Amino acid sequence: MTDRRHLLRQAAWLAGAALMPGAWTSAVAQTRMAEYPFGLGVASGDPTADGVVLWTRIAPRPREPGFGMGRAPVIVEWLVAEDAGLTRVARRGQAIAAWEAGHAVHVEVGGLRPDREYWYRFTAAGHQSPLGRTRTAPAAGAPVERLRLAYGSCQKFEAGFWSAHAGIAAETPDLVLFLGDYIYEQAAKAGALRAHPPQEPVDLDGYRLRHAWYRADGDLQAAHAAAPWMVIWDDHEVVNDYGRDQDRSNPDPKAFLRRRAAAYQAYYENMPLRRKQVPVGPDLQLYRSLDWGSLARLNFLDTRQYRDRRTCEAVSDEKRIPYDCPDRTAASRSLLGRTQERWLEGRAKDSPARWNVLAQQYLMGELKLDDGRVSNDGWDGYAQTRRRVLETWRDAKTPNPVALGGDIHCFFAGDLALRPGDAPLASEFVGGSISSLGAANDSLAASVARNPHLKFAEGQRRGYGRVELTARDCRVTFRAVDNAFVPSSPVRDLAAFVVEAGRPGLSRA
Repeated sequence: MTDRRHLLRQAAWLAGAALMPGAWTSAVAQTRMAEYPFGLGVASGDPTADGVVLWTRIAPRPREPGFGMGRAPVIVEWLVAEDAGLTRVARRGQAIAAWEAGHAVHVEVGGLRPDREYWYRFTAAGHQSPLGRTRTAPAAGAPVERLRLAYGSCQKFEAGFWSAHAGIAAETPDLVLFLGDYIYEQAAKAGALRAHPPQEPVDLDGYRLRHAWYRADGDLQAAHAAAPWMVIWDDHEVVNDYGRDQDRSNPDPKAFLRRRAAAYQAYYENMPLRRKQVPVGPDLQLYRSLDWGSLARLNFLDTRQYRDRRTCEAVSDEKRIPYDCPDRTAASRSLLGRTQERWLEGRAKDSPARWNVLAQQYLMGELKLDDGRVSNDGWDGYAQTRRRVLETWRDAKTPNPVALGGDIHCFFAGDLALRPGDAPLASEFVGGSISSLGAANDSLAASVARNPHLKFAEGQRRGYGRVELTARDCRVTFRAVDNAFVPSSPVRDLAAFVVEAGRPGLSRA
């Protein structure tokens, strides 16, 4: 209990340290720095109809321990304008970048107009940040003609370059969804295409450095500056395949929760999240939703923090379990935890939106492998959670549900039904990976043949998904990088699909 109280007090201090500029006087750092302080770029996220979160982090040397910063706080000025020249200023103010919060700044801007573009910039220590573009959401229930999304996941730094993010930036979407594995925590591998720090992070300093190493990439910075982001995590933001307080590499739940607390704190510091997402020790509520006028409701899930422990471990190879393992389909098991399940059920039952988008981490439909096994890490390991979600959509007549996913490092498109051969209730689209390596296409072709609800699979190309929602249809385009092993590569359309409103099931566009 003492350790828990200490974590809670520490989290409360970290949450407040950067939000109380009146608490800092003569301790504020020098007004000028010789080195450029915005080495990690800028970002925005979690838009509302009247505001958005603005983010930056002061780090003159982003890939060095300590980041070129001492312990003194830094005053950071910010402004939001209605034009890219920043002449029509809508809001401006000051924030504090505090050592206790990793010199990160989260500004929750309010008082903006709904459904319009804005531009923003930070100033600190005599330097100006890059210019960022953001936008607000439409007013509740407002008619909306279209919503343009880009979504991606799985950006292992060592595995390839991030031309996919350059492609996202060039499209200037209304919103970017990142569906997990923003960083990879593993120790560096010899011969990797791009090297990151050699040690696996296990504490706050280590996770801060790993995030900074990723954030220093120019293509990722461009994608963050191009549009507001909505982010969720998967496992590698902490450690591979963790769930709740369970970590394969550390059997001590208390020790693991200390590591999870450090990882969650670093994640919050490096993402454009609101104060309501400030971690409290090893806890951070990340599941949430966003309504885009009358057109769309987007629900974002956390499939790591609340899940029941993995099952069928005695017959598992740590990744796969037999399809007929009875515990896999136990009604008592949940991937989301009962509280989050009830929340999602409520969001599906009361949705007035034309489209209901489920933003989550995995391939949601069943994937039976060639040896008759399934994964025990995603929905297949918690089959009754999937059934309950699909039954809610069916019984509540939730308008036009569509699932977006990541994790598997491959592009997949398929339909979702309660039983094989049933009429589809929804469709799903897994948007490949930004750089993490996928599966061979001959293996994926066999998987599609064994799982006929899957209509498309591609594992040898890296990229992201683009979604355009209108009242009439949902159009999804998979965008693939020509060659992720070179620093800059063209991005082209790989495949396109359409789901017509009121007619569940996808078709090729």
